[in-house]
Amino acid sequence: MTFPPDHDAPEEIKWQGRFITMKQRGRWEYAGRARGMRAAAIIAIDAAEDGAHVLLVEQYRVPLGRRCIEIPAGLVGDGDDNADESAISAARRELEEETGYRAAKITDLGEFFSSPGMVSEGFSLLRAEGLTKVGDGGGVDGEDITVHRVKLSDLAAFVDTKRAQGVAVDVRLAMLLMTQKIGENGWLDG
Repeated sequence: MTFPPDHDAPEEIKWQGRFITMKQRGRWEYAGRARGMRAAAIIAIDAAEDGAHVLLVEQYRVPLGRRCIEIPAGLVGDGDDNADESAISAARRELEEETGYRAAKITDLGEFFSSPGMVSEGFSLLRAEGLTKVGDGGGVDGEDITVHRVKLSDLAAFVDTKRAQGVAVDVRLAMLLMTQKIGENGWLDG
């Protein structure tokens, strides 16, 4: 295996805040989560008589300067009282806080990385099933989250409408959109 230059250079912390750390390894600059925190991202599919629905959240994202449509997600162990929290526990907490739904079953689908060329952060992707509405959602104080329950068959049109309104789209929605496109176009048929 060939390694790129700087792969074995020492990692230097250039700046660290409460949640983000700016790092440098040789000539390579990147961001990471402080204190080794990671995120839990939840694909929550709600089965219904009229077809499956996915739960999405929309909130203002300061780095983008606009609202963004996303799957529910949050930090694992982000507080002093839950530093040893598991990804599944965080997913349960975040799903209920953000969407107002509780899951009967949550499955950890593994660790993924969203932009490995500039961010070292990983996230656990989880599937939530057996959903029951137990509250309004909307997040904790100051989050201002709008919850969307979107029929999977209408997801592409929903995303197109949001884009036309100037709403950003989180890359994790691509998983759901591609699954729909693969089925429509028969890409798995060989």
